[in-house]
Amino acid sequence: MEMADFTVHLVDDEETVRKSLAFMLTMNDFSVRVHESATQFLKVAPQLKAAVLVTDLRMPDMSGVQLIQQVNALKLKIPAIVMTGHGDVPMAVEAMKAGAVDFIEKPFEDEVMMGAIRAAAAQITPDGESGDDADIVLERLASLTDRERQVFAAVVSGLPNKSIAYDLDISPRTVEVHRANVMSKMQARSLPQLVRMALAAGISAS
Repeated sequence: MEMADFTVHLVDDEETVRKSLAFMLTMNDFSVRVHESATQFLKVAPQLKAAVLVTDLRMPDMSGVQLIQQVNALKLKIPAIVMTGHGDVPMAVEAMKAGAVDFIEKPFEDEVMMGAIRAAAAQITPDGESGDDADIVLERLASLTDRERQVFAAVVSGLPNKSIAYDLDISPRTVEVHRANVMSKMQARSLPQLVRMALAAGISAS
């Protein structure tokens, strides 16, 4: 889908974030509309066509997870991306369980956000594919060692390396090695993609 064919809807209670992100996307030829709250967005959501939602995770009126749940309750086909602060990975996983297509940790590079939006927009079309087929994920999982599976489960639960090392009684450096092996064997380019794989395969990520 061409960028002119869809509109990015930014939902964030911080005006500076809305303005800077909207400016960046507009300068890169995206069509953008900003909303200062989840409630404001939901008022117009039922009338939207070809929309991509980019929402902050923590907001005063309604969290990003609750917003996505409301969009789902309205049976709206609006792919959503969640922006999250460091340490909010478990909450971001909940957002993906609710239907978010991606989560992006702040601060992020402009290209990371633009790439995520393009990928989300591809899901607006009937032929959009997630790329996380359960059979493929299970096949890759079979290549992991028992220890790598343990690290995999801990990583997609949002645990930091030090906590994983403590729980498994191994060194943080060993966790890093196992984590790198997991990313390689699962062919995951990022933590969000690894989480999507876990969810596609029915693996608990909580």
